[in-house]
Amino acid sequence: MADELKRRLVHASGSGLVALYLLANSLDLGLTWARFGVLMTVLSLGVIGLEFLRLRVGLELSLYDKLTREYEQDQFAGYGYYMLSMTVAVLVFPAQIALPAMLMLSLGDPISGTVSDNSLKFIKGPKVLVTMFVVSTIIATPFLYETPLAVVAAALGATIADGVKLRLGDYIVDDNLTIPIYASVLAWLALEFL
Repeated sequence: MADELKRRLVHASGSGLVALYLLANSLDLGLTWARFGVLMTVLSLGVIGLEFLRLRVGLELSLYDKLTREYEQDQFAGYGYYMLSMTVAVLVFPAQIALPAMLMLSLGDPISGTVSDNSLKFIKGPKVLVTMFVVSTIIATPFLYETPLAVVAAALGATIADGVKLRLGDYIVDDNLTIPIYASVLAWLALEFL
């Protein structure tokens, strides 16, 4: 239980990246969206490097024991998908779409996890789905308030990614990879076509 709480807190700490961009932007410190994309790319490359060292070289840090789940011991860990998906959102979409998508992953996912029964269902229960949708709607509103359909679309994308397991053959795609991407794509589609 303590390790799960630590994982959720680390998950939530990713919100600091959004806060960094918003504060730097509001204080006019020169962190443009393009520079933020470079920062996210560097962070993602660092994560890929750490995972390479862990999986191929055998680097063992006690941090890995606390922050990775047992099934991740021999495969690319969830925190790697987390950084990669946030980076993709930043590189492909504008700030008003990518930033709430990042927060849906960093805040929405751990909050919905607290109401989950942690079962391995293909579709999570209604309580988890509703929680993720409500939290994601609250997160998206300040960024997309001028287009309510985009708010709903982004929240729906995050909810589907969090609540429905995507299986490719024998592999289940980590929701750390899909939450920001689904949320961003659906928000973008709503802004472009609705």
